Amino acid sequence: MPLYDHPQHAQGDASVGGGAEPKATLLVVDDEPAVRRVLVTRLQLAGYRVISAEDGEAALTLFHQDPPDLIVLDVMLPKLDGFAVCRRLRAESCVPIIFLSALDTISERVAGLDLGADDYLPKPFSPKELEARIATILRRVGRGSGVTEQCDVPVGQGVLRVGDLVVDTNRRQVTRGGDRIALTYTEFSLLELLFREPGRVVPRAEILEQLWGYPPRRAADLRVVDVYVARLRGKLEPDPRNPELILTVRGTGYASQRIGETPTTVPA
Repeated sequence: MPLYDHPQHAQGDASVGGGAEPKATLLVVDDEPAVRRVLVTRLQLAGYRVISAEDGEAALTLFHQDPPDLIVLDVMLPKLDGFAVCRRLRAESCVPIIFLSALDTISERVAGLDLGADDYLPKPFSPKELEARIATILRRVGRGSGVTEQCDVPVGQGVLRVGDLVVDTNRRQVTRGGDRIALTYTEFSLLELLFREPGRVVPRAEILEQLWGYPPRRAADLRVVDVYVARLRGKLEPDPRNPELILTVRGTGYASQRIGETPTTVPA
């Protein structure tokens, strides 16, 4: 199903009809009116409350006025492009972001994910695929996750200690020597997945399905995993070029590595 299937007139703030409680609030940012109308209408019919903006500056203003649970963000925008919007948002919020772009090169996809986006969907795409990816991210993250940088979601069973690194799965926080290391929700979920069974090799395809909810259809899909592992290493490893925490298993995936003492789970 192409992106421009059944365009209907819907823009601005669209709410779920019939008095039903919306699943979540989404901010759709795209400078093409036809695309914006289709997305707003389809997502509204899927049960979401949808607000929209046509440029990057308006998106930031709307984000602060009416914080959404997730942002669908086009890359090529007037006034402020999608990458710049993402960069500014990541300085203050961990709100999930899905990039939309007509540019489907691996370098563009990597650039978007490297800024902290949660997913990247090339145009043209099926609205159903976008809906599925939104649902997957919101199931993982929950509503109201983007208001502040700290995403305190009560999951996990305790505190994982790896050398001087402390991973608190209850508060979803990581500290080293008492200093907090800021991770996005997806980065923390990746860390938790890799250290759930220390030493086990986790295939890249499994990571993609566990965290993003869809199987790899092409090599560029698996590149998403590599980008996030690189981001995580950059924040956690003393020397990211010679990783000691997260090891690459060539041709397969990644595995966690014990440092100093065996990772243990202790009461929170």
